[in-house]
Amino acid sequence: MIAVIDYGAGNLQSVRNALDCIGCPNTVAAGTEEMISADGVILPGVGAFASAMSEINKRGLASAIRNLVAIGKPLLGICAGMQLFFETSEESPGTAGLGILPGKVLRLPQQAGLKVPHMGWNSIKKCKESRLLGQTPDGTHMYFVHSFYVRAQRREDVAALSEYGIEFDAAVERDSVFGCQFHPEKSGAAGLSILKRFTEIAGGVI
Repeated sequence: MIAVIDYGAGNLQSVRNALDCIGCPNTVAAGTEEMISADGVILPGVGAFASAMSEINKRGLASAIRNLVAIGKPLLGICAGMQLFFETSEESPGTAGLGILPGKVLRLPQQAGLKVPHMGWNSIKKCKESRLLGQTPDGTHMYFVHSFYVRAQRREDVAALSEYGIEFDAAVERDSVFGCQFHPEKSGAAGLSILKRFTEIAGGVI
């Protein structure tokens, strides 16, 4: 069973629809109990860093999410959900993230011919052996929608890169913590295969 965290702001239903598509039982987690009882947990994300952290803190979910990491339960952050794993964001100066991984979230620079937000299909390039990405070939296209990007402090945490004017961290992975800047639930068969691998990690298959 995969629990998708509901903090009032996120692409929760599209993630659940994708899990349904791959035949994975899933539920909505609005509190600690649902997270702890699940095999793995997904933190979806669409929207602003500050408002997301405000809702997470207001609902008492921050300590519950950090506890998942402490006990080694597989945790996947998607888009803004991945960004929330980090310490700070230029989108919301003064707002602390979850601090699960060291690093910061930066604004995509405005460059001639490139629109921000970055919205559309971009290829990824793997940086290391990754349980989450598995045999996903370099050059596979994933769907992105974002105006900010992660810069992980520990470069060994970066599982894949992509490029949109600048090179940015497209996926991160450390122990039981996984993150995708792209939306696997909107990335066709390649994205669904990544979600399938996460469910296999959570089930102890990988």
